Amino acid sequence: MSDVDEMYSSCDSWDSDDEYEKFIQRMNPPRVVIDNEACSNATVVRVDSVNKYGMLLEVVQVLTDLNLIITKAYISSDAGWFMDVFYVVDWEGQKIRDETIIRGIVDYIRKSLGAESSSYPSRSRSVDVATSCSYTWIELTGTDRPGLLSEVSAVLTDLKCNVVTAEIWTHNSRAAGVMQVTDEASGSAIIDPKKLSMIKDLLYNVLKVNGKARGANTTISKGATHTERRLHQLMFADRDYDRSVHDLVDEGLRPNVDIVNCHDKEYSVVTIRCKDRPKLLFDTLCTITDMQYVVFHGSIDSEGPEAYQEYFIRHIDGSPVNSEAERDRVIQCIEAAIERRVSKGLKLELCTTDRVGLLSDVTRIFRENSLTVTRAEVSTKAGKAINAFYVRDAAGNEVDANRLESIRQAIGLTVLQVKGQTEVSKSPSQESPTSFFLGSLFKSITLCNFSCAKSYS
Repeated sequence: MSDVDEMYSSCDSWDSDDEYEKFIQRMNPPRVVIDNEACSNATVVRVDSVNKYGMLLEVVQVLTDLNLIITKAYISSDAGWFMDVFYVVDWEGQKIRDETIIRGIVDYIRKSLGAESSSYPSRSRSVDVATSCSYTWIELTGTDRPGLLSEVSAVLTDLKCNVVTAEIWTHNSRAAGVMQVTDEASGSAIIDPKKLSMIKDLLYNVLKVNGKARGANTTISKGATHTERRLHQLMFADRDYDRSVHDLVDEGLRPNVDIVNCHDKEYSVVTIRCKDRPKLLFDTLCTITDMQYVVFHGSIDSEGPEAYQEYFIRHIDGSPVNSEAERDRVIQCIEAAIERRVSKGLKLELCTTDRVGLLSDVTRIFRENSLTVTRAEVSTKAGKAINAFYVRDAAGNEVDANRLESIRQAIGLTVLQVKGQTEVSKSPSQESPTSFFLGSLFKSITLCNFSCAKSYS
């Protein structure tokens, strides 16, 4: 049983027996105040509540899901009370003026911190299929390799499954994914037990490398969960933070993470300095929580190009970081949490009418052109597929202009924009018979935007 599983099983048992704490929460409901006057360039969100484990992550997750960027924060959750202040802006760097969004902030935070809420994320699985009314959720982890997403999507297509949404992360030679799929015939969740079993068995075989099944599992969970939260859990449980000699990244690109003990207060102080990007706070808190540490005090400042985070933590058992080995492991895990979302490679955005097999066809073309997907975001809305892929060549290098031109011809595209690299010819070239065939196959596929994504997304 993994560290994450042990943590959540013990926490679930403790929480189910603690009715007194729920009573205290009902008597002291969370207080959320939105202030647009206290700061000239950000909206201030103040949250006061009875404290419980995981509450800080719950609030940050709500703010992140509402597409808000946290520029500063002050955390205090000692003595059984949670008092935090967050400075937030929208993606254009502006204050939050929309009353609908303001009401949503208040309502969602209150709901997430209410007496009946649970701050313990669901247990992680390696290969997992869960069914809801509308979708079947598939969770995957395994060894990363070129063509993996193509193989996974091909299996689902052969089994008459349509991928509605998917998010795939790769880090340190590991891959994790969370997918929502539907049955092609019914357009809803897959309910046939035999078909579910076949999906799990075939994906298990795809994820195995050289007969080894590290990270492969066929357990069925009972419910869906937050996709990005789940990806952090899956990769942490899969030990993507373990580095080999071949997996070490450029020291100049690694985040600066340090831990010292504050002996008079029996805290460990974690400091993080790295390039700023959206969702950075959420990512670091996911792993700190998964490692069973509690943040008692903290401050976050990401108003400049570099983000600074400081946390005063203790283990859930009340002890600070006690050994050099534990210190090294915490540092490695936080570094991994930051690096997972770093989008290495060229970003390709694909917009078209959705259909069964679209993901399989697109990723097959990538594979045939010796590209590997380092990260993917697949979504469907109102019958339209909007997909983003981050790709490199099979050796992990940047994709050259000639290869991009081949992909453009193969898919039959006429719009291709590449930023930060040698510009590909923008004039339509003579298409080969293959391009006409695939152009007809893809029908209205339009490549909306190709942009270099060396920076953090």
